[in-house]
Amino acid sequence: MDSPSKILMLQEEGWQVKTKLICYDTLPEEAVQIREEVFMREQGFQEEFDEIDGRAVHLVLYCDGSPAAVCRFYQDRMNGEYLIGRLAVRKVYRGKGIGAVLLSEAEKEIERRGGRTAALHAQRQAQPFYEKQGYAAYGETDFDEGCPHVWMKKRLS
Repeated sequence: MDSPSKILMLQEEGWQVKTKLICYDTLPEEAVQIREEVFMREQGFQEEFDEIDGRAVHLVLYCDGSPAAVCRFYQDRMNGEYLIGRLAVRKVYRGKGIGAVLLSEAEKEIERRGGRTAALHAQRQAQPFYEKQGYAAYGETDFDEGCPHVWMKKRLS
C-alpha cells in the first residue's frame, strides 16, 4: 500500500517550489519514466530494472505537480542493512537541492522502519554529492555496465 503524500516547501537560492513526496510499495510509472530518461537515455545504462524493484520502497518527489526525482530503498536479505539506490533527478530540476531533499526523506523512512545505517552504490561522479550528505566511501571501485561505482555508508541518527 502506498503511503500518504508529504508536502514540503523547497527554497533554494531564490527558487521556491511546492513539492510532494509519495512512497510507493510497487514501482510507479513515474519512477519508470524518470529512470529510463536519466539512466538509460542520458547515461546509456541497459540493465536499469531488476528483481529488487519488486520488493523495494519507491519514492517519487513531485515539484508543482510534476514528477521530478525518484529513488528506492530496500532491506538487504543477507545482513539486514538498508540500501538506497536509483536516485535520479530530471535535468530541469538539477542543482536546486531536489536530490538532497529526496535522499533525506529516504533516510527518514529508513529510520522510521528501524534502520540505523544506509548504504548505497554510487557512481564515482556522484560521490561528492553523497559526501556532502554525510556518506563515506568504503571498499574498492567497481564497475556497473562499465561505469565506476563505489560503496558508501552513513550512520543515521
